[in-house]
Amino acid sequence: MQVRQLGEAIINRIAAGEVIERPASVIKELVENAIDAGASSVDIVTAAGGKTLMRVSDDGIGMRRSDLELAIRRHCTSKISDDDLFDIRTLGFRGEALPSIGSVARLAIQTRHSEEENAWTIKVEGGKESSIIPAARTKGTQIEVRDLFFATPARLKFLKSDRAEAAAITEIVRRIALAYPHIGFSLSGSDRQPANWPAARGDEPHLARISQVLGKEFVDNAMEIDAAREGVRLSGFAGLPTFHRGNAQHQFFFVNGRPVKDKLLLSGLRGAYADVLARDRHSVVVLFIDLDPAFVDVNVHPAKADVRFRDGQLVRGLLVGSIKQALVQAGHRSSTSNAAAAMDVIRAQGFAPRAPSGSGNATPAYQPQRSNAAWSQDAFRPLEPTARGFSDGEQSVFDAPREAGLSGLSMPSADARAHEKQIEPEKTSLPLGAPRAQVHETYIIAQTDDGVVIVDQHAAHERLVYEKLKESLAKKDVARQLLLIPEIVEMPEEDVGRLTDHATELEEVGLVLEAFGPGAVAVRETPAILGDMNIKGMVLNLADELAEWETASGLKEKLDHVAATMACHGSIRAGRRMRVEEMAQLLRDMEATPLSGQCNHGRPTWVELKLDDIEKLFGRK
Repeated sequence: MQVRQLGEAIINRIAAGEVIERPASVIKELVENAIDAGASSVDIVTAAGGKTLMRVSDDGIGMRRSDLELAIRRHCTSKISDDDLFDIRTLGFRGEALPSIGSVARLAIQTRHSEEENAWTIKVEGGKESSIIPAARTKGTQIEVRDLFFATPARLKFLKSDRAEAAAITEIVRRIALAYPHIGFSLSGSDRQPANWPAARGDEPHLARISQVLGKEFVDNAMEIDAAREGVRLSGFAGLPTFHRGNAQHQFFFVNGRPVKDKLLLSGLRGAYADVLARDRHSVVVLFIDLDPAFVDVNVHPAKADVRFRDGQLVRGLLVGSIKQALVQAGHRSSTSNAAAAMDVIRAQGFAPRAPSGSGNATPAYQPQRSNAAWSQDAFRPLEPTARGFSDGEQSVFDAPREAGLSGLSMPSADARAHEKQIEPEKTSLPLGAPRAQVHETYIIAQTDDGVVIVDQHAAHERLVYEKLKESLAKKDVARQLLLIPEIVEMPEEDVGRLTDHATELEEVGLVLEAFGPGAVAVRETPAILGDMNIKGMVLNLADELAEWETASGLKEKLDHVAATMACHGSIRAGRRMRVEEMAQLLRDMEATPLSGQCNHGRPTWVELKLDDIEKLFGRK
């Protein structure tokens, strides 16, 4: 076949296919150009998800007539100095995307440079340019894109619904707005509810913008990150493990101010939260990475969504280490959303709504509901008071609930409470307070100075055991206990092979086992810290997890996960009645243990209800 050179119009449409994937891609390019032009406010208007209209207006420096003429030509830019593609200190190339957009849509640019008396306008429709003529504009640039892909109608078939495309545009603007809090952004149009993010002022503009975009709840449940290593700085906020989402759409990364979705960074984030977050849940983060532009390549992807670091392991190590350190410093801190969710459940299930005013059958503002969820037969039931108060017999129900038949509530007797004060003075001033009761042999009720703390005894002890195991593992000093009679666990032959293949690594965490015929293993030693545990359940779970890990990476990197599985089976089980001393010690250990706000699976270990909220439930406030 004869080789021929393609025409300019076809070349531009091919380039458009690389850069302009959907309307959101156009908005990204135009908004980034506005930021590079020094805008303090950017207004975006769309219609039909951007398919029929996208208009971006800014108050930036604008373009001269000569600049405007070149801006719609390929390979013309004001963003590169000295032809160095690795010294890019802006978000994009002013003229790179414009000719691509003009080749597949109806493009109109109106601009006025701050040093010129007149504004100028030009149009490009399907690659055909109009002449530049004077226009009326006071400042900055307005770029309008209509009928996207009218010149390549086959591309329209690959676009999603108007609502989906509008949502994609919103997501792009949200990400850019997070990176530039000093710039105001507005988003409106016939296809959406208007959104407005005013320019953030004050000492912490990034925090103010994060609150605007993600809400105050994230700010209340986030850890500040600020670390640097060998010229790379990481800053921003990372959510507590108990503050999580069902997908990764709330993970925001920025490299030198550029929003990115980089596989290296996402992998590092998963590693940082590996042993504090359930596998099907995702952390919420807003993180900024700043480094010399020479050490990062932003031209890996035409849309610049991916980047390539010169030293990727340095960046990943900084990310993982900084978040893990922040998690340790957060200690037993738990997500405020847990308490809010608990109050919502109480309001929804425990009380009826106030009767409408003027109703003939007026009821109290708060009416207990006898639903199964709120008032089970086993749970604590309020006692009927006598006219003169509680009798001795009625009071004894609180002191000795077992004898009174209240199987769901375990409270310290008068003697036990006196003994508690002898061995441990009142600790209500401490974060997790002093134990007051055990409900359903599963939850510890503790009193603080300004509220009530509810602790899941199994989840809390699981975290404590896990952290001790990890500490021993790091020191290579995991104490083991020899079983008098080996535990024989039957399982499929392939699972036996997986366990015996990794017997050496398992021994490092205190588990000694060997094959016992083709379809079983004999467990001879277990970690001493686990005490009396469900050995069979633990070994079967480990076999299942090994089957998954072997397809990913070596077990050596997964020893923490092995320890987590073992800790789960060696913790205080739900249903075990605890003494006052045990409950108190558990609370104190939680306060002194990193990451104790959630168990190894990411579930919260405790919830706090403030006294003010409780009083509101009962109409006291």
